[in-house]
Amino acid sequence: MLALKKWIFLLLIIFLANENILAQEDSLLIPVLHLKKDTVLKFNPKKAIVRSAIIPGWGQITNKKIWKVPLVYGALGTTAFLFRRNIIQYRDSKSAYILATDNDPTNDDQIKQPYYSVKDQPERIREFRNAVRQNVDYCAVFFILVWGLNVADAAVDAHLKSFDVSDDLSIQFKAGYSPMARTNGLSLVMTIK
Repeated sequence: MLALKKWIFLLLIIFLANENILAQEDSLLIPVLHLKKDTVLKFNPKKAIVRSAIIPGWGQITNKKIWKVPLVYGALGTTAFLFRRNIIQYRDSKSAYILATDNDPTNDDQIKQPYYSVKDQPERIREFRNAVRQNVDYCAVFFILVWGLNVADAAVDAHLKSFDVSDDLSIQFKAGYSPMARTNGLSLVMTIK
């Protein structure tokens, strides 16, 4: 755990040290179309994906969606907290099961609560231990899924940054004759530019 914190701290220092270089090169944005006064810029999805995969939330910061970072860390923190809590419960229930089934009454003092009250029913302790072990696995899967959703969100947001939401859309409804159906009606016309 301490080694992981050191790596995260090192990556954060590298990121902050290179922030001035990134800003000078303007590597976050790639010019796509030059208009008279305005420039439409496209965010680089590959950069957002890689950054979000390395450090959760970095892709959202790259896409200028900083408000999403607390949501990402809230979801990851919740799953990590539940994972840790279930690991502790698993270790306690495993120890209690071993002590309850060793047929040595002198070890019963070492059984922690709430397992001490059911020390005469080791099967209940074993069932609880197995259920907690399953919850540990679920928490690990949910952590990976949330991390993946973080990466997918950064990728989709970067792709849709240059999406046109102006009032001049290329889809229109028109009344007309359909030669295929040989009827009059309302048609959906899409103009591709």
